[in-house]
Amino acid sequence: MPTWLTTRLTTDLAARQQLGLFRSLTVAESAIDFTSNDYLGIGRSGTLHTKLAQAATSLTRNGATGSRLLAGHTYLAETVEADLAQFYGAETALLFNAGYMANVGLLACLPQAGDTLLTDELIHASLIDGARLSKANRLRFAHNDLADLETKLHSASAQNGHVFVVVESLYSMDGDEAPLPQIAALCTAYNAALIVDEAHASGVYGPGGAGLVVAQGLADQVLARIHTFGKALGVHGAAVLGSALLRTYLINTARSFIYATALPPHDLLAIQLAHAQVAHEPERAEVLRERVAYFRQRSQQLAPEAVWLTSTSPIQGLVVPGNAEVRRVAALAQAAGYDVRPIVSPTVAVGQERIRICLHSYNTEAEIDGLLTALTRAIQVSPQPVDLAT
Repeated sequence: MPTWLTTRLTTDLAARQQLGLFRSLTVAESAIDFTSNDYLGIGRSGTLHTKLAQAATSLTRNGATGSRLLAGHTYLAETVEADLAQFYGAETALLFNAGYMANVGLLACLPQAGDTLLTDELIHASLIDGARLSKANRLRFAHNDLADLETKLHSASAQNGHVFVVVESLYSMDGDEAPLPQIAALCTAYNAALIVDEAHASGVYGPGGAGLVVAQGLADQVLARIHTFGKALGVHGAAVLGSALLRTYLINTARSFIYATALPPHDLLAIQLAHAQVAHEPERAEVLRERVAYFRQRSQQLAPEAVWLTSTSPIQGLVVPGNAEVRRVAALAQAAGYDVRPIVSPTVAVGQERIRICLHSYNTEAEIDGLLTALTRAIQVSPQPVDLAT
């Protein structure tokens, strides 16, 4: 590595450490899981593991060996996409290697020069990156703010191009839902196309786990839905759900689909079997809802003075302002045996740093009580006064 580059990288990393922004990889396999997105426990399911091992014996190759447009397209891929379309109540599905690639590919190719992308200010980084790659004009509206969205829709509609609105159905940091019926109504009124990322709702919400769009009867009003499988489905990959015309267009224009080696057959089987298990075990989602309700009740009893996110989803959070302070509180909870992670600014707004807590169907009430006790003690022994008033 050239000396100048060594100096640049070292200086940049040192600055990140000074600002409390330095990241590192941490293994916490022995800790009690309150951080993974495996909401339904499918990722650790012995049933899925066994069925996948049995099904894999029928495979004749290990890898996809090429992109879908070359050697990577198989009858298995077509079958899985048909299953996904049925599961999520859509005309068609198109597989991508990950939610990140689906979002980047979709937003980079669909809006054209002269069009406008209106995005919620809290959308995921993958949607932001896709929007940046687009040739369309980009505007953000305040999070879940219908008045701000309408103001920007009115302004964008006065231009020559067309308008796309991009939201998440369930947001990954605050755990709150988008007001989808009202957003869909505004898009209809202004002839805008609506795109909804259902990453954190997939498998958890809606009939059979089909997501919040289907749960609210809005499938016909949404241009594209992105469902990812690395969270509640416990496997890997993603799909864009929509019309046959949209699928064909993406096959021809989405670079993250065209130029990526296809998912290997083992992953395709895992996607198929994971969705089948969610469909046949609805009790997992019911237990998860019970755990969320228990957490919300106990958090107010054990730490009523703390600032908790107002989420009714599996994504909960304790606001601990300041990067250094939130890291300290997280470290104390981790030392007590609970795997929680600090979310620091600028990932969230300054002053909104928080301990992000993901609840799962396999978390016990005793584990929830233990986590809340550990967090309460960590706050109380804080060496730096923190305003926790509601």
